[in-house]
Amino acid sequence: MSSETGTLADVGLDRPSLVGIAGVVALVGFSALAAAGVPWKVLVISWVAFAAMAGSAAIGARAVGEDAVRLVWGYGLASGAMVTSAAVFLVPQAVGFHGAVGGFGVAAGLVGGYSGHTIGHRLSHREAFDSAPAQLAAHSLAAGAIIGLVYAALPELGLLLGLAIVSHKGPAGYAAARRLRAADEPVGVLLLPSAGVGLTAIPAALLNPPSTPVVNAAIFGFAAGVFLHVAMDFLPECEVGGEVSEAAGVDADAHALLDRLRVHAVASTVGGAAAVFLAWLAVA
Repeated sequence: MSSETGTLADVGLDRPSLVGIAGVVALVGFSALAAAGVPWKVLVISWVAFAAMAGSAAIGARAVGEDAVRLVWGYGLASGAMVTSAAVFLVPQAVGFHGAVGGFGVAAGLVGGYSGHTIGHRLSHREAFDSAPAQLAAHSLAAGAIIGLVYAALPELGLLLGLAIVSHKGPAGYAAARRLRAADEPVGVLLLPSAGVGLTAIPAALLNPPSTPVVNAAIFGFAAGVFLHVAMDFLPECEVGGEVSEAAGVDADAHALLDRLRVHAVASTVGGAAAVFLAWLAVA
């Protein structure tokens, strides 16, 4: 076996996923067809999301051993950036259009996001739904649809919002690829969730939703709630039995190591929030 083939096998790309390839082809086709009518920001966000998840998945598949600090920083930076972006760019828009409707939209997004996550976790225990890539794909498709509607309703929104919202695709792809490699499953299937944001964001951005204060308040409020839920779900929890402790390979007595990881968790989350703040200052 050649060294190149060996490398492909090491990352699980020697077993291509037809579903993953189809997702990439569809994303390329959508981008080409919609380039003239979709806000360029949506196209950029779609491809950044793809590059972040697919690239991080390749790194995660090659990772030797478990790196809890890297995982904590990936989750923390993404979570801090998402919380700040949703709070700064979405919540004020929702409340500005209509205070009560915007507030109900935020609540609906938070409750809906939690409900979908909880039901999805329950379904994952059933053999027919026991697929992390399928759950990631569903999440990406839903997030993309929301991003597309937000930019369709208010095209002048800055690019920073969308980039911060999809920042979690990197650590999500990294963690998913590690789990797939551990189970001796092909990593190439993650190409579908990598392309998922664009597959729904681009068509949604072509829609022309009614531009009324109430409708816009509902769209922006719901988007804010969903993305705040996702951001909080990505907050690195350094507790025994969680994903971070599993990555660190710690047992119930490793409190000192978990305490050190908690410092990284706080620093990374603050860093993600600060990065958005500094970027906002730069473009304001």
